[in-house]
Amino acid sequence: MSCFLGLDLGTSAVKALIVDETERVQAEAEEKLPTEHPAPLASEQDPNAWWRAVQAALTRLHREAPAAMAAVDAIGLAGQMHAAVLLDAADRPVRPAMLWNDGRAHAEAAALQRLGDDLAAELGVRALAGFTGPKLMWLARHEPAALGRACALLLPKDLIRLHLTGERATDPSDAAGTWLLDEAKRSWSARAIAAVGLDPALLPPIVEGSAPCGTVRPEIAARFGLRPGVVVAAGGGDTMVGGVGIGAVEEGGAFVGLSTSAQLFVAAAAHRPAPAQLVHAFCHAVPGRWCQMAAMLNGAGVLAAFARVLGDADIAALLAEAEARFAGPGRLLVLPYLSGERTPHDDPHARGVVFGLTADTTRADLVQAALEGVAFSFADARDALAAGGTRIAAAGIVGGGARSAFWARLIASVLGMPLNIYAGGARGPAFGAARLARLARGRDDPAAVLVTPPVQRVIVPDPALADAYAPRIAAFRRLYRALRPEFAT
Repeated sequence: MSCFLGLDLGTSAVKALIVDETERVQAEAEEKLPTEHPAPLASEQDPNAWWRAVQAALTRLHREAPAAMAAVDAIGLAGQMHAAVLLDAADRPVRPAMLWNDGRAHAEAAALQRLGDDLAAELGVRALAGFTGPKLMWLARHEPAALGRACALLLPKDLIRLHLTGERATDPSDAAGTWLLDEAKRSWSARAIAAVGLDPALLPPIVEGSAPCGTVRPEIAARFGLRPGVVVAAGGGDTMVGGVGIGAVEEGGAFVGLSTSAQLFVAAAAHRPAPAQLVHAFCHAVPGRWCQMAAMLNGAGVLAAFARVLGDADIAALLAEAEARFAGPGRLLVLPYLSGERTPHDDPHARGVVFGLTADTTRADLVQAALEGVAFSFADARDALAAGGTRIAAAGIVGGGARSAFWARLIASVLGMPLNIYAGGARGPAFGAARLARLARGRDDPAAVLVTPPVQRVIVPDPALADAYAPRIAAFRRLYRALRPEFAT
């Protein structure tokens, strides 16, 4: 039996998944990750904590599923995008990694936006504060000593490859989110590198996501019960690898991604930028494919935050309570912008708001409003894609939020499109990473691997609910417009 290991380095956790050649799950493990917010707009993680979490997950798999670990032929990688991982000459991080939802580089992003939409189209989208390039400019201005010690720039999942194999590399889909990549050519952009003021020697080589990119070092293989010479795939950014997991790789393949952040994603056969709409037109994680997506900084993480505010309440219990009491659109409005927002606002200063509290507001009301606020963000995402020329008739739903059919029903009704819940869809990028591992082994036809999993359930939009939500979406948008000037003060 051959098995494949997918490692997904997310924001809230590292997820490890072993599947066999029939894509049956043989074992899985998860290790939580902490995030620090040391200053206003800041969001950082210790890169060393990522490797510790990966080691803990691999140790657990080795202990609980030694036969599956011994049968692993290849490893695939997926990871949170955009973080600036700077390494010194000994491959040690020079500082904590500034994450995708770090908004401190908003002034640098604005300066890059003034270079015009021609460059933005080459790079896939206008410069935004969370992208790697603007953050490097921020570091040059605010922490020049740290940037001066850097000898290499990697993205989060690429640091895991470095630990596993000793190889420095990245792939086009993850590099796409740096604002340093020529998306059509799938190579580093000399214009962007010059605009950011980066030494190009810091950038790693680019290898396609499904291609082999090193083998596991002997001491690592021995420690975790792996065979000698296990291949590691180049891997990809988590959103694109999530698309690989549900077969959304051909033109028009679409999904709603509902993890810590959120995305409305459509696969494409060519690079089709729409920078004015803040649509992200990026490389896909497989060769010869691209994508368009509306990228939102706040997804299922909003529900997790509400659970913390409500006394570390159990999320499943909160969802069940909200569903049991649901009687149509709620009286509250939630702006879910806990980490600012990208599509469609480009507003790192935006923050979460609960509007309409009364003396009889219940926690079920609060949870429903949080779910609705994220759903209304997807309406903004749909409209941004449509303004850029892309309309979606149906989509899958993936990520941890896909576990809630109730939430999926709200989103489907707001979007006016059916959503498919796939077998294993909640496992998201870890499953897609295992598929990339299988392709990197080199024995399988991609067309036979990159298929859509069985559909467990179709969530059909409720036209009456969609009509009832229309005025609430309009109010949601008015509330943001009214408060936007206040967020920046």
